Amino acid sequence: MTSQVSSPAEQADSAEQPGFSPPGAGDEPSRLAGQRGAAPRSGGKEVRRLDRVIIRFAGDSGDGMQLTGDRFTSETASFGNDLSTLPNFPAEIRAPAGTLPGVSSFQLHFADHDILTPGDAPNVLVAMNPAALKANLGDVPRGAEIIVNTDEFTKRPMAKVGYDTSPLEDGSLDAYNVHPVPLTTLTLEALKEFGLPRKEAERSKNMFALGLLSWMYHRPTENTEAFLRKKFAKKPQIAEANVAAFRAGWNFGETTEDFAVSYEVAPATAAFPPGSYRNISGNLALAYGLIAAAHQADLPLYLGSYPITPASDILHELSKHKNFGVRTFQAEDEIAGIGAALGAAFGGALAVTTTSGPGVALKSETIGLAVSLELPLLVVDIQRGGPSTGLPTKTEQADLLQAMYGRNGEAPVPVVAPKTPADCFAATLDAARIALTYRTPVFLLSDGYLANGSEPWRIPEPDELPDLRVQFATTPNHELADGTEVFWPYKRDPETLARPWAVPGTPGLEHRIGGIEKQDGTGNISYDPANHDFMVRTRQAKIDGISVPDVEVDDPSGEARTLVLGWGSTYGPVTAAVRRVRAEGHRVAQAHLRHLNPFPRNLGEVLRRYDKVVVPEMNLGQLATLLRAEYLVDVHSHTQVSGMPFKAEQLATVLKEAIDV
Repeated sequence: MTSQVSSPAEQADSAEQPGFSPPGAGDEPSRLAGQRGAAPRSGGKEVRRLDRVIIRFAGDSGDGMQLTGDRFTSETASFGNDLSTLPNFPAEIRAPAGTLPGVSSFQLHFADHDILTPGDAPNVLVAMNPAALKANLGDVPRGAEIIVNTDEFTKRPMAKVGYDTSPLEDGSLDAYNVHPVPLTTLTLEALKEFGLPRKEAERSKNMFALGLLSWMYHRPTENTEAFLRKKFAKKPQIAEANVAAFRAGWNFGETTEDFAVSYEVAPATAAFPPGSYRNISGNLALAYGLIAAAHQADLPLYLGSYPITPASDILHELSKHKNFGVRTFQAEDEIAGIGAALGAAFGGALAVTTTSGPGVALKSETIGLAVSLELPLLVVDIQRGGPSTGLPTKTEQADLLQAMYGRNGEAPVPVVAPKTPADCFAATLDAARIALTYRTPVFLLSDGYLANGSEPWRIPEPDELPDLRVQFATTPNHELADGTEVFWPYKRDPETLARPWAVPGTPGLEHRIGGIEKQDGTGNISYDPANHDFMVRTRQAKIDGISVPDVEVDDPSGEARTLVLGWGSTYGPVTAAVRRVRAEGHRVAQAHLRHLNPFPRNLGEVLRRYDKVVVPEMNLGQLATLLRAEYLVDVHSHTQVSGMPFKAEQLATVLKEAIDV
C-alpha cells in the first residue's frame, strides 16, 4: 500500500539524535556507540531512540503477512522515515498450511537517515507459527527480538516442520530475546462481542500483531483504521473486528509487562530534498512512468499483455487509468499480447507489452518483427528465477543475455535497467524516449526485487518531465528523378537513422508491413544480398548510435584501484557495501549501469582506469561476459542465484578481499 506524505523536511522538527543498531543490520555501521536519549513513556515505560530498525513479519501464506507489512510500511512512510522493503512470497499459489514452502514474509528497514536496502538481518522477527520461525531463524542475529504466536506451537504444527520438542521450551532460543504472545487467543478474546465464527475471527490475528508493533515503534494508527474500514466497506462487521484487533494489539503492548521498552526512529529530515513524497513499489512506479511517458509524448498508451508473475501488477494498475487514455488488453497468451501491442505501435500509440522471462521466450519472434518494422515498442521484462517456470516469486537478473541476443538473426534491441523501485519511473521515461526517438523496440529489465519492494519517491513536478513528442509523417518525403513526390518508409533521419512513423490511413503514405527484408528507402520486398547486408548493418548502427549519458564514477579520494560495477537492482546492496568498506578506511570506486545496450561511450576508458573491476550479479556472470567480450578487460565476477538479493555485508567482504589482493 502507498500513502501520500509531505516532505520529511516539512515534518515536525523535533527529531532526536540517532541511536544504536546492531552491527551489520543496516546499510552502514552505526554512527554512535550506544543508545542515546532514552525517555519514559506514558505508564512509566522506557522509550529508546534508534537510528534504524529492521522488522520481518513471517507466517503462513494465509496469515496476511504482506498486508501487515504493507500497512506498517505505509504508516512508516507517512511518519517521514526513509525505508526499503522486501516482500517474500511462496512459489506455490497455496502451499499446504503450516509447511516451510508455505511461509510468506515481509521485511521492512526504516531509518532516520538515507538507507538503500531492506537490511541484511532483522532486529525483530514476528513468527506466526513454527514454520515461520524455522524458515527465518537462520537470518536472525543473536540478541534480536522474536515475537512468537505461542498458540500455534502445538504438537501437530511443530511436527510438520520437524520440531520434536518445542523451541520455546528446549533452550534453543536462549540467544534471543523471545516474547511469547498467544496472538490467536488474545485476538479471539478481543473479538468476542462481534459474534464471528472462530475461523473468521482468527484471521484478524495479523492486525493484532500489527497493532503491537505499531505501539512498539510509535507508528501512526489513524490511516490503518481508515484503510480497514474502506477495504471492508461492504462487510462493516469484519471491518470493525479488524479495527478492534488492531487496537487490542496496541493496548496489549501498552499494558503488558513483557514489553517494558518501546522504540522511536525519528523522521529522516535530512535524507531527501523538499517536495511531496509517497511510498512506491517498482511495478507501481513503472506503471506511472508509462502513463507519464504517454502524456509527455501526447500519444495514447496501449498495453497488450498476458498475466505472469511478477509483472501482472502493471496490467492491474494500468487497467484503472482509462481516464488518462490508457487502453489495456489482457490477451489469451503471450504471443497475442505482443502482437496486439505491435499493431498498436503501427497505429500510432505508445505500445507496451509486459512479461517475465518465460514470456519473453514466446514473444521473441514478434520482437524480431518489431526490429524489422522499426516501430517503437516497450518490452517490459520483470525478471524472475529460471529456467522454465523456475522460481516464479523469487528474484534474479538472468535475462540479460536473452534480452541482448534471444532472437533469430541480427536483431539488436536497446536495453535499459532501473536500479531502485523509485527509479523504475525515470527508467521507463528513458526507455520510452529511446523507443520513440529511434523507432525501435526497447527492453526494460526490472526484476522481482524491484517490482515488489518499495521506497519513498519524490513526485516530480510536471515541468521536470522530458518532452517526448514525436512528429508523424504526413507528406511525401522523397522526390524521384522525374520530379514525382513519393513516400519512402525507410528513408532515414540522418542523425538518428530512424525511419518515418506514418499512421495508417494517411493519404499517400501507404507502405508494406511484414517480416520479409525491406529495400532500403522504398520499403519494397528485397532478396538482394547487398541490400540485406546494408539493412542489417544500418539497424545495428542505429542502436550503436543511441545517445545515452556517460557512466559516472563515485570515487571520493580519486585514488581507488578497485572499481565495483553493478547494474539494475544490485545498486542498493552494492552501494551499502561500498559505504561499509569506506567506513573501514578502504578505497573503492563505484559505478552503476542503467544502459546495457548500447553501453555508455566512456565505459571502456573507465574500466581500464582501475587495476581490478568487480561485477556483482544475480546470475552466473552475464554482464561480466559482455564486458570481457566488448572491452577485453578481465573483470572479476561475483554471482548469486539464490532467488534473494545480495546482502550488503556479503558484498563488503568480497570487496575487501578484492582490495587486499
